[in-house]
Amino acid sequence: MADQRCDIFISGGGIAGLTAAAAFGTAGFDVICIDPAPPVTERAATGADMRTTAMLQPARRVLQAAGLWEKLEPHASPLQIMRIVDAGGAEPEPRLTRDFDAADLSDQPFGWNFPNWLLRREIMSRLDELPNVRFHAGLGATTLFTRESEARVGLSDGSRLLTRLVIAADGRHSSMRQAAAIDVRTTRYGQKALAFAVTHPIPHENVSTEIHRTGGPFTLVPLPDQEGVPCSAVVWMDDGPLSQARHDMDVAAFEAEMSKRSCHLFGPLTLASPRSIWPIISQQAARLSGERLALIAEAAHVVPPIGAQGLNMSLADTATLLSLAQERPEGLGDRRMLDAYHKARYSDIALRVQGIDLLNRASQMRAPLLRDARAAGLNALYSLAPVRKTLMQMGLGMKAASAQST
Repeated sequence: MADQRCDIFISGGGIAGLTAAAAFGTAGFDVICIDPAPPVTERAATGADMRTTAMLQPARRVLQAAGLWEKLEPHASPLQIMRIVDAGGAEPEPRLTRDFDAADLSDQPFGWNFPNWLLRREIMSRLDELPNVRFHAGLGATTLFTRESEARVGLSDGSRLLTRLVIAADGRHSSMRQAAAIDVRTTRYGQKALAFAVTHPIPHENVSTEIHRTGGPFTLVPLPDQEGVPCSAVVWMDDGPLSQARHDMDVAAFEAEMSKRSCHLFGPLTLASPRSIWPIISQQAARLSGERLALIAEAAHVVPPIGAQGLNMSLADTATLLSLAQERPEGLGDRRMLDAYHKARYSDIALRVQGIDLLNRASQMRAPLLRDARAAGLNALYSLAPVRKTLMQMGLGMKAASAQST
């Protein structure tokens, strides 16, 4: 690829990076997005991401502005109720169940669930419609040189790219963040997460169910029926060695173990996809911006998969950046814009990283007394209606603006 110029260069073609490309492209900016690997956009293809993402209410506005919602809506599984089950007793059975109903807040569901491979397919379809967006697979960003007026990015094919704004969406090990010498704080929990899809005889009724026992939550998120049978996406967090052993189990043994861990709430679970596994960490960048550089998504923050916060935080990053770019197009990528981005997002991100860290540590509790305390705390919070409503609003991002005061 010959040396090129663009308004915005996005390093990273995951869901967050591709969505940012669609959002800025729809707004009229000239965008180049690259990723070392081509996006896998078919469920049966090798390397397909079988995880799912719940897009919460505020995320829909970002998707609509990017021209994506009309493509995604036909595939959406609405999340009307978030159910938390404490099964921390002597046996894996529910001892406390509390429902958080979106009807308490609005006439819309909390959000909508999508398979990650399908998100990639529909976002790539949108990028193909935008003549001012170019996506290049098989390329990585290797160097970053910035000055007051522009950034120069070196690519893995030896070419260079000149741009007014670099958006780093290249993951928790972001090369662009490292090139800008921005530090990160990382917390490791000794956990790994398994992600897979299951079918089950008892319908989920659009309820997302998070079951707490020990080691981490077991979460079932609604998916569309598969061949007429109810289907859910599962994320199962536990200590690393236990998760790895389950990843390597034969299917029959794994199905028996996951059905037991689900407290049989949906009947026997049948594995309906390959199992993927990854380590659980929390991570936050010391700053969200550098000269001509903005960090978004996992380049800026990583959280355990609790409460559907990860990608929704990423879309809030994109929405904030886009709003600032549209307010002052002539200042795209300048110090004023990027300082405003850091100020707008940093405190909200810190609050959510800390909150999810506490929730994850609570979910790991093994001692019976601590598990009893967790159940009592859940019951107390749920019983106070104003507190319950505030927690739901914060989970959706509705209270984010009040926290953005740093």
